Amino acid sequence: MPILQACAHRLDKRSDEQPATLTPGEAMTDTAMAESLLATFTSSFHGKPKAWGHFREADAQPGDVASGNETEDADDGNPETPSTTSRFAFELERYRRGEINFTDFTRQTTESLVPLIDGHLSIGGHWWFVHSRQGEAEYLTLTLLHQRDGYGFDADLNVVPVQQLNLGQLMLAARIDLTQWQRGQSRQYITYVQDRGNKKLVEAFREWLGCQEGVNAGAETRTLLKAFSDYVESEDLPEDASREKTEALIDYANGQAKRGEPITLDELSELVDETQPKAFYDYIRNQDYGLAAEIPPDKRTLQQFKRFAGRASGVSISFDSHLLGNSIEYDDERDRLIIKQVPGQLKDQIKQRKG
Repeated sequence: MPILQACAHRLDKRSDEQPATLTPGEAMTDTAMAESLLATFTSSFHGKPKAWGHFREADAQPGDVASGNETEDADDGNPETPSTTSRFAFELERYRRGEINFTDFTRQTTESLVPLIDGHLSIGGHWWFVHSRQGEAEYLTLTLLHQRDGYGFDADLNVVPVQQLNLGQLMLAARIDLTQWQRGQSRQYITYVQDRGNKKLVEAFREWLGCQEGVNAGAETRTLLKAFSDYVESEDLPEDASREKTEALIDYANGQAKRGEPITLDELSELVDETQPKAFYDYIRNQDYGLAAEIPPDKRTLQQFKRFAGRASGVSISFDSHLLGNSIEYDDERDRLIIKQVPGQLKDQIKQRKG
């Protein structure tokens, strides 16, 4: 992932009572080590709970021309956040138009981040910006990196204290697909860490970005899994075939989540049925589940999706876990399993036997 631009600024904060101070940096001239750091950060970032969104409609959009008042404010060296946009989105658009360089863009937006740090965090860190390219797409990564104390050996093999970046602690981090943003065809080009233990911090960060949630990854993933289960039932597939297709879906979805990529319905449909690569895709469209062509995978939802299975006294039963409580119920007192929607193939066999 070649780095086009990178810049870090230090935010020092000694305690809750003391305000954060900013020590600005300059754009990096040597990005060799930064590329290694970015790769490690990206791996950690993809493993965190995340949300997806887009800039608010009122925010600066690629190609928009700022109003006269906004231009005057920006040119006087002390730009104020326009009432119709976030400071971050406004400055990002200026950078993309070539009106300011990368160092100024990152410094000005970091200055506007100081109140957020003061209001929600007791420690500071290094606020790192990276403009990179992956294939034909360009990305902007931004994150607050904290340091932690550790130990190491010096040249004389003595144990010495060292500091290192704590990439496992990512409270503030986002990745913006600049290419999707410019094309204007997506509402999930901003991905940001969603720390469920600090909702106020997440909300403040999202507000600072000027971002609004574009898609609920958990809900979308649940809908996709429901559509898959309905499809398997409609096909009256044997148990082995059903299990094989379920494993293919989960493996693909988990792989996409690990890479930080969306689930693409076209690709998934081909994996589900290689002989009829469009069958699952067409089924979703015909049943109108309201799913987009690309879905951000939610790892927690995927982990909960499994099949219950059991065999006893000549009876073999298996079903997707999310069906429990819906089309399948378990009566604990009577030890009964109630199936509300009997598979058509099984129903036909029973009717033939009774006849």
